[in-house]
Amino acid sequence: MSHDILVLYYSRSGHTAQLARLIARGVEEVPGMRARLRQVPPVAPVTEVAQPPEPDAGAPYVTREDLAECAGLALGSPTRFGNMAAPLKYFLDSTGAEWASGVLAGKPAAVFTATSTMHGGQESTLLTMALPLLHHGMLLVGLPYTEPALTATLSGGTPYGASHVAGPKGDNAISEHERELARALGRRLADVARRLASHA
Repeated sequence: MSHDILVLYYSRSGHTAQLARLIARGVEEVPGMRARLRQVPPVAPVTEVAQPPEPDAGAPYVTREDLAECAGLALGSPTRFGNMAAPLKYFLDSTGAEWASGVLAGKPAAVFTATSTMHGGQESTLLTMALPLLHHGMLLVGLPYTEPALTATLSGGTPYGASHVAGPKGDNAISEHERELARALGRRLADVARRLASHA
């Protein structure tokens, strides 16, 4: 049984990638668990333009093996009009074979996002990101209110998953509460995956 948690994201301005790294840190705070950071490639209207095999910056692109080998999945995207960004949706739409074979069924999952404004659709994005994961048979893990930062935060952080308010110009640093909640989500996801693996 793998002890890797796949932290998979799309990020354009870097905020979702920062959250991904914090979630990965939380994952690795759980003994015996490792984080595997991956990103999805961008999509373009001109589909003939091939993406380079490796991204210019950030984590490597995700592969089918990453999905098959993970013990759990944290999925992140910036918000686009209250929903996940097109590259992540495009990738999820291509996982029909994994859905048919149940590659992700029974594994825990969590979601995370970043928006430019406080009420810019964080919760609707997280909830709609959860829907394909339910179709895959995944077990959703959120953030309980036993996390003090969830009540104290004045920016991001929801019971549906970790989040960050980047600001209209994208210059807000990730707040201490947002950091705490991202790491807590990583720990919680890894802990559930570890418990499930011990009963497999």
